Amino acid sequence: MPGAGATRVPGVGEHVREVGESPFDTSGVEVGPDGIRRYTAVSGTVVDMLRSTVERHPERTAVVELGGPSATYAELWERALRVAGGLRDAGVRPGDRVAIRLGNGLDWVLSFWGGHLAGAIVVPMNTRLAEPEVEYILADCGAAYVVLPDTPLPDGEPGEVPEREHRDVAALFYTSGTTGRPKGAMVTHENFLSSVESVIRCRTMERGPEHISLISVPLFHVTGCCSQFMTQCSLGGVSVVMPAFTPAAFLAAIEQYRVSLITSVPTIYELALRHPDFATTDVSSVRTLSYGGAPMAPELVRRLQAAFPHARLGNGFGLSETSALATFLPHEYAVEHAESVGFPTPVCDVRLDRPDPVSGVGELLVRGPNVVAGYWGDPARTAETFVDGWLHTGDVAAITDGMVRIVDRAKDMINRGGENVYSVEVENVLAEHPDVLEVAVVGVADPVMGEKVGAVVLPREGAEDLVPSLIAFARERLADYKVPQFVRVIEDGLPRNAGGKVLKTTLRDAEGWVAVPRH
Repeated sequence: MPGAGATRVPGVGEHVREVGESPFDTSGVEVGPDGIRRYTAVSGTVVDMLRSTVERHPERTAVVELGGPSATYAELWERALRVAGGLRDAGVRPGDRVAIRLGNGLDWVLSFWGGHLAGAIVVPMNTRLAEPEVEYILADCGAAYVVLPDTPLPDGEPGEVPEREHRDVAALFYTSGTTGRPKGAMVTHENFLSSVESVIRCRTMERGPEHISLISVPLFHVTGCCSQFMTQCSLGGVSVVMPAFTPAAFLAAIEQYRVSLITSVPTIYELALRHPDFATTDVSSVRTLSYGGAPMAPELVRRLQAAFPHARLGNGFGLSETSALATFLPHEYAVEHAESVGFPTPVCDVRLDRPDPVSGVGELLVRGPNVVAGYWGDPARTAETFVDGWLHTGDVAAITDGMVRIVDRAKDMINRGGENVYSVEVENVLAEHPDVLEVAVVGVADPVMGEKVGAVVLPREGAEDLVPSLIAFARERLADYKVPQFVRVIEDGLPRNAGGKVLKTTLRDAEGWVAVPRH
């Protein structure tokens, strides 16, 4: 039964108003002296969580790598303990950072749990980063060990699992910032476990091992790792992990494994619905279908409802700094309020910073036990982003009838099919090209990806054939999804307001984009 605890949000002006009863189960939620809501039953560490599941469901399949090996929960525990032993033999000590540079698969899972069983702080690495980006992150976190592809996993005798605390840092998820330098979001054991509990409640999931989840997004993202994989580990469910996404493999896996739960980004759903195999795929097993990571067009929501008639839909919103889920739009509201990202989770408070007196729009702030402990080794940016217990998300939002609606991205983030690309990061790289005088990067609308990266460039005098040189320059320094796919070369300076700020809205609305070949 939903609880009567109301989430407090600001209205217009300085006062705070109630938004009414939460649509989610708020039983066992208490407000602490710090003002933060917590689940009273959530305690311990992620290792404690996994151990409990292994004891309850040792023979249950835990992970299936699509087209590869699988493991039961007992096998997962035993093999991860050997990875932990190998890490200790390599000199890894509790609190050291272990970076994982693997793609989706069983080895990633074993490395992740092996790191935790060794008492380390796990650092999942984006496999699409360019080497300079990787080198920066490894140096920033001070990685004691790096798990590399095409290399045997660490292997040693299982040993005693070091004790960790509920609020100790468990993982670092690096997210690019507007300054262009990646930031290591410090996810604690409490963050992980609180997020898992919120996912279960917001999706109204039965607390049993019957769930079979198809993980089509990267495990190095909080969505794939926390909202999907960790939730399954808590319940004792099966995680069917895709090493690489293709629409055909996605659809075949749903039917082959009788998948009951899918969480993905709008682009993947769009590609699946467009694929010719969809018409003959049995999707009747799918009971829960969630989406997030990028804006979802209302028209696509309606198509999903028709295509998956047995599934409850839901829209989740969050970011690395909230350990995934911060708000959720449940099935009952999914179509009628498709433009919304829903209500705060049972333990999240949301408010708007300096809302506009007329529109009520302001920067979205979030508080809860899922909000990370700050940025690794960066007290200055931590102090800027986490103020008086509130996370400043950088997203501009409105709140109506308790539902949050994201209306803009204050940080000029480009959302390319669920991958976040920050314009300033790309601009900083392109500006280093010797023939670039000025550059601005914006999102270019795309029917499948939502947005693609576009660069508006003012070349230096005398520069010739700039675009091929600029793209080659970018490919050496940026992950492939950050490299511009559209370029517009201009003859005059970038449009600016009286304060000198580039008018990016003007650039987005302009025509004359030239598509750049991907290879």
